[in-house]
Amino acid sequence: MKINELLIKDAMIMDLAATDKASAIDEMVDKLYETGRITDKTVFKEGILKREAQTSTGLGDGIAMPHAKNAAVKEATVLFAKSKKGLDYASLDGQPTYLFFMIAAPEGANQTHLEALAALSRLLINPDFVAKLKNAQTPTEVQTLFQTAEDQKAAEEAQEAAVPEKSDQPFVVAVT
Repeated sequence: MKINELLIKDAMIMDLAATDKASAIDEMVDKLYETGRITDKTVFKEGILKREAQTSTGLGDGIAMPHAKNAAVKEATVLFAKSKKGLDYASLDGQPTYLFFMIAAPEGANQTHLEALAALSRLLINPDFVAKLKNAQTPTEVQTLFQTAEDQKAAEEAQEAAVPEKSDQPFVVAVT
C-alpha cells in the first residue's frame, strides 16, 4: 500500500493548534469532517477514543497514530498533522508528540486499516525521514517526502529480491 494514496493534502494540519491530547483529537476529527472524509464526528471520535482506552497510540519518538475503523468513514484517509511545539499525547515513552497520523478506515476495511498502519510504521522507523517530516512546511512537501521514501523502499526491496542471500545456514520452510 502506498501511503500517498491515502494522504490527502486538504486533510493535513501543518501547525496543530492543540496543546493536549483531547484537543488534538478534536482538531484532527474536525479536519476529517471538514474535508468530507467522515460523515459523523461523534461516531468517528468514539472509535478513536475506544482505541485510545486500550493503550495510547502515542508510539514514542514524537509520533502518534490514532486510528479508527467505523461507519462514519466515507473513504480511507491518513490525516497528517504536525505540532511545532509538541504536546503531551500520553505517549508510551512519556515524551512530547510532534507528528500525528490519524488513520480513518471504513467499517469492514480491515486490510486497508492494517496495511496503512504497517506502511507508516515501515517508513517512520527511519529517523532521517521523521526529521524531514518535522521540518516540512507544506502539504506538497509532505507528499513528496512520502513519495520519495516509498520509491526508495520499493527499490531497496527489489534489489534485495534480485540478489540471492548467501548463507552457510540451513534453509527451513515452515507450513502452518
